[in-house]
Amino acid sequence: MSGKHPFFKHPVVPFEPRRESVASYLRQCKDISFQARSLGVAFEVWQKALKDDTTIFFGLSGAMTPAGLRKLVVYLIEKRLIDVLVTTGANVFHDIHETLGRKHYKIHPHMDDKLLRKHYIDRIYDCAGSEEDYSIADKIVADFAASLPKRPHTTREWFYQFGRHLATMQKAEGIVTAAAKHGVPIYAPAIGDSSYGIGLASGVNPGSLDFLFHPVKDVRETGLIAAKSPETGIIFIGGGTPKNFTQQTMVTAEYMGMKRPGHKYCIQITTDAPHWGGLSGCTFEESQSWGKIHFEAEKIAVYSDATIALPLLASGLAEVKAHTFRKSLPKFSTGEDLEMTRVRVGRNPRRR
Repeated sequence: MSGKHPFFKHPVVPFEPRRESVASYLRQCKDISFQARSLGVAFEVWQKALKDDTTIFFGLSGAMTPAGLRKLVVYLIEKRLIDVLVTTGANVFHDIHETLGRKHYKIHPHMDDKLLRKHYIDRIYDCAGSEEDYSIADKIVADFAASLPKRPHTTREWFYQFGRHLATMQKAEGIVTAAAKHGVPIYAPAIGDSSYGIGLASGVNPGSLDFLFHPVKDVRETGLIAAKSPETGIIFIGGGTPKNFTQQTMVTAEYMGMKRPGHKYCIQITTDAPHWGGLSGCTFEESQSWGKIHFEAEKIAVYSDATIALPLLASGLAEVKAHTFRKSLPKFSTGEDLEMTRVRVGRNPRRR
């Protein structure tokens, strides 16, 4: 009789271990339970966003660059699986280090940190980098800032210009250089909370002390992007400032007189729980009370380490050539003032 109950429409389908593709694995995840099902749903929601006329915001927090996900983010940018990157300053600072051909290294999480300090080695749980190498990146940042016009810059404008500059010395493609080449704007709303802030403020180049960012213009620009897009999607890795800054675009648009129904496609990968009251664990349902999320949004939270879940999702999208699903892309200007148009791209199975 249980099979006839109105609640019993979608049975759990036991997972079958077999040699198969990542995309097939993710599809199978949808038919089992717990966070595997959430991961399978996230895979489906991301594809739906790509098939719609969606501008996809990607919020990146945590130490994802030193953890080894830099090339993954580059792939998302190059294939336009994301359209706007909102990140911590740290992720795009460590990116300079690796773009210049330097490395982060595996290290034991229980090493003697006092000993590491004696050798100027900075540890991020089980990986580490050289402070001496980081200081080289500090100088590059400061020298470039000193060369720019003495007026406030948005972080978007900064990263476009800095990405082009960094490309002249790159040893490998990085997040900032790829974004500049492929027209994906980068916003870092808390850029001072990183080595960008340290490099500019430390006086390593006195000319950089007068350089200013324009955080309020960042807020206005991202609000306009949300307001002028047919639909918007948000994908968060972790939470923190990138998450709130991206979600508040709908509130900003409303206050500017361009009310929108909220973000329509929503994915979050986090290890934080909502009951502590922190933003990183905040549910999309709670965000609906603020007008940030569409009442009928396709939304899912995956409670998992991002270094496990995100590579699976990205690999599945690569396998199905998800970039070919897009009907249109937002195109952004690169100058002092942001302009956005929408370009039809069509579906071409030969696109790679």
